[in-house]
Amino acid sequence: MMQPFRELTAVAAPLLRPDIDTDIIMPSREMRAVSKTGLGDGLFAGWRYTAPHSREPNPDFVLNRPDYADTEILLAGANFGCGSSREYAVWALKEYGIRAIIAPSFGAIFQNNCIRNGILPITLDESVVAAIAANVAPAPQSRKLFISLVDCQVRTPDGTVYDFTIAAQHREMLLDGFDAIDVTLKHRDEIAAFEAADQERRPWVHAFPPGD
Repeated sequence: MMQPFRELTAVAAPLLRPDIDTDIIMPSREMRAVSKTGLGDGLFAGWRYTAPHSREPNPDFVLNRPDYADTEILLAGANFGCGSSREYAVWALKEYGIRAIIAPSFGAIFQNNCIRNGILPITLDESVVAAIAANVAPAPQSRKLFISLVDCQVRTPDGTVYDFTIAAQHREMLLDGFDAIDVTLKHRDEIAAFEAADQERRPWVHAFPPGD
C-alpha cells in the first residue's frame, strides 16, 4: 500500500511555465537503474543544477530557494507532464516529497501515473493556479496551502476555497492509499469464488499447476 492522501497542509512552489515534459522532470541521463528509489536527486536536474552532471544547486531555480524548502505541492503550467510515458518522472517527484500537483491540465499518461503512485493531480483553471501562486508567494513557509481530498477543495492562506473534481475511482485509490494491485485484491473473494466455480465447470483447464 501507498501513503493514503486525505488532507495536506504544505509549502506550495510555483513552476508555471507550460508544456513541462517528462524529460525535463526526469532527464534520461538521470535514469541509471530500474528502481523507484534513488531518483529524487535527478528531479529537474537540467534546471536544478548549474551544469549537466553537476550537483551544484542553481540558486535561481525555485526548489533551491530557502523560502520554498520542503515543498510538497507544485503549482504548474498547462500540459504538465506531457511527452513520453516515463514513469520515472513521477517516481522522482514522489521521492523528492511532492504529494500534490495543481495545474490547468496534465499529460494523460502522466496524470494516471501520479494517481497510481500516490500523487494527487488537481486540475484548476490557469487563472486560479496563478492566483494561488500569488497568494502564497509573500511568505511560502508561513502561507501554506491546504488541500482536502475528502472535500475536494483547495484553500489558500487567506481563506479562499476552490473546489476541484476527480474521478470517483481515482479519489478512492488515493484516499485508501491503493495502487492498481490493491484495487484488484479488494475483490479477492469474488476472484476466489470464480476460480472455484470455474474448476467445477472446466476441470481440465486446472489439471496442471501454473508453469507446467
